[in-house]
Amino acid sequence: MTKNITWQCSEFEDLSVSQLYALLKLRQDVFVVEQACVYQDIDAQDQSAWHVQGFIAGELVAYSRVLGPNTRFEEPSIGRVIVAPSFRIDGLGYQLMSASMALCHEKFPARPIRISAQVHLKDFYGKLGFSVCSDVYDEDGIDHVEMISSD
Repeated sequence: MTKNITWQCSEFEDLSVSQLYALLKLRQDVFVVEQACVYQDIDAQDQSAWHVQGFIAGELVAYSRVLGPNTRFEEPSIGRVIVAPSFRIDGLGYQLMSASMALCHEKFPARPIRISAQVHLKDFYGKLGFSVCSDVYDEDGIDHVEMISSD
């Protein structure tokens, strides 16, 4: 388990300019550059989201975006799940998802959580209690499935 990580959850208007820049840069570095996927990352949903951020020594190393019900799906959802490449160790992805799921349970008690998961990550999400609930579909050139939590 990664030590010395500080978790912060912020609504959009509570993000500093530096925090917003860091999370948009991390999303671009991973989703656009690393995955070689040109897509519209800035999609007008950030303003209504909660932003879960993990920092080590002041550096943003993990991030997700939590959307409320009836934003992307009928259920609350977690998306833009990222761990910086040099920090993909010690289960940081599981810690990030646990923090994101805890936020969903706090804000939307007794509601299942729906995600759009890259197909190659369905086992990862399955270990967190999510099960596949859709056929495979293409999202920005990458195979995805919808998954829902058992809560």
